[in-house]
Amino acid sequence: MHIIPNKPRVAIPQGPPALAENSPIPSPTQSSTTQHTATTQPSPIQSPGPLPFTARQSHKNPTAIVYCEANFGEIDGKTANGLVRHSEKYDILSVIDSKLAGSDTGMVLDGKANLIPVCKDLADALTQAGGIADVFIYGMAPSSGMLSPIERSLLLEAMKMGMSLVNGLHEFLNEDPEFIAACRTHQVTIDDIRQPRAKKDLRMFTGRIAEVSCPRIAVLGTDCAIGKRTTATIIASALRERGLNVVLIGTGQTGLIQGARYGIAMDAVPSQFCAGELEAIILDAYETEKPDVILIEGQGALSHPAFSTTSFILRGSCPDAVVLQHAPGRAFRCDFDRMPMPLPASEINLIQTFSTTKVIGITINHEHMSNDEVSTAIITYEQELKIPATDALTRPANDLVAMVVAAFPSLSDKMTTCAP
Repeated sequence: MHIIPNKPRVAIPQGPPALAENSPIPSPTQSSTTQHTATTQPSPIQSPGPLPFTARQSHKNPTAIVYCEANFGEIDGKTANGLVRHSEKYDILSVIDSKLAGSDTGMVLDGKANLIPVCKDLADALTQAGGIADVFIYGMAPSSGMLSPIERSLLLEAMKMGMSLVNGLHEFLNEDPEFIAACRTHQVTIDDIRQPRAKKDLRMFTGRIAEVSCPRIAVLGTDCAIGKRTTATIIASALRERGLNVVLIGTGQTGLIQGARYGIAMDAVPSQFCAGELEAIILDAYETEKPDVILIEGQGALSHPAFSTTSFILRGSCPDAVVLQHAPGRAFRCDFDRMPMPLPASEINLIQTFSTTKVIGITINHEHMSNDEVSTAIITYEQELKIPATDALTRPANDLVAMVVAAFPSLSDKMTTCAP
């Protein structure tokens, strides 16, 4: 297998730079996290002037512009990437990233046009939308978790124009006096996705998770930002298309922004309550929705020293099975160039030792890999690990369905026939 060493994640704190030539659009077999670095100085925020109407048009959901300067298609742009691929809560009008301005977001990510443009800046996004969007989403997940001064100015400018904010950072803007004042002045709102419930309302683990009789499947990984949420979303969609009632539990900010009805940003919850909060949410989903399957989105990796959320996901959900996402083309952990990627076999052993569960399949993140290399990896893992393997984005959804049904044969009785 061809291994390409990781490049460091690139954070661009200055905000949108002056427009440069468009970066080349990756082919479908290239990484969906292609790096590009802004080198020009930021331009002043340009307002397009007052636009007297909203960009609602025929949209059934609130409309949204997503900010992802110099990071769309990259690891730190995973929130924007996810929203372009799947959003139940918002109709995405455009993504702001001056380095890729003029591109189609679907072509950048997957080589398939989706008619959602990449725009140079906020003025360009509003012009293309033909009016004011309902919300402005901060679509990045930088390691700092904080806004830069220019980004603060941009968000305040969006509020001034009448857009509410959706913020997935650890920095809660509802607690910032300047943003509180802007909400009152411009009659808009701020949704701090990661803000947990009040401490007095947080719940401890009870063991009632044993009452959930339908299969609980966690989609975990060997690293952070590796595609766990995307794979979980595709599995959920494939099972629903075949007649199953599936609930996907979100455990991070992107899944919640996409519209997950049940979930919590677990990395913002005090550790004492993480397992209990997740257990309570799963119980609520089970009792309310009567699902055939519950999928739980993973975070980080159990073997990763910098992240502990996976341990709470295993403890809180007590999954019956695990699907493991792995990136064979990564030599080192994301952001940690002194930490080699683990082998899937070692991660499987750790998961099955830590929790009473079974890994039922491997799904591949194809970054830095050709189509032939993905095929080779699938064959290799199936032979070595004796479990099914596939790539959720480039291989048929039937492969994922077969993976689940092989572990839970009784689900096949509830399924309807669906074409590949």
